[in-house]
Amino acid sequence: MLVWYVAYGSNMHAARLAWYIGGGCPPGGLRTYPGCRDRRPPSRSVPVSLPGGIYFAGASRAWTGGMAFYDPQLPGVAAARAYLVTVEQFTDIAAQEMYRPAGHTTDLIPATGAAIDAAVANGRATLGPGRYETLVCPGSLDGVPLLTFTAPEPASAVRCRPPASIYLSMIARGLRESHGWPAERIADYLACRPGVADGWPPDAVAALVIEALTVD
Repeated sequence: MLVWYVAYGSNMHAARLAWYIGGGCPPGGLRTYPGCRDRRPPSRSVPVSLPGGIYFAGASRAWTGGMAFYDPQLPGVAAARAYLVTVEQFTDIAAQEMYRPAGHTTDLIPATGAAIDAAVANGRATLGPGRYETLVCPGSLDGVPLLTFTAPEPASAVRCRPPASIYLSMIARGLRESHGWPAERIADYLACRPGVADGWPPDAVAALVIEALTVD
């Protein structure tokens, strides 16, 4: 069975997602990923837009700084990228986001399968209280469910935190890759996200985006 894994943060950048699939430690990162059991790349990727928005909070163990989360209750539209993957790959990506090994032998994997079914049926399902342990299904595309994961709390219930520059740069590259936006639009989009707006002046975001998009 196939699903669309919807990335709205750094995994919009295909090279970043490749570390979750193939395993290893990305340049500049602080974490080594075990990778998916099925290491084939996604068969397709398409730009998508989700109702709501993203915010940055918590502390990333991979990059430091705030992490991106999706909140359907925020006003506006969240830019995202949908990757067509197998259910097993989606489960393994989710497990790594939850700091569990891919193919973990505990109840997590069957629990994730049940949560996927519940999210598709009800729009939302929660595996646990931690980061990225809430699955959201914002609809379907070409008859295949769209699935993403986020924190259980809305942006209004948490203390937002600015993301690290390397993390924000990957999101900028992902927005260019998937949506084809010019630098100015990417900077405007990122600068007003909760967490970015709290710690990054707009001109600093603009300079970061320009630099990120000129890196090979």
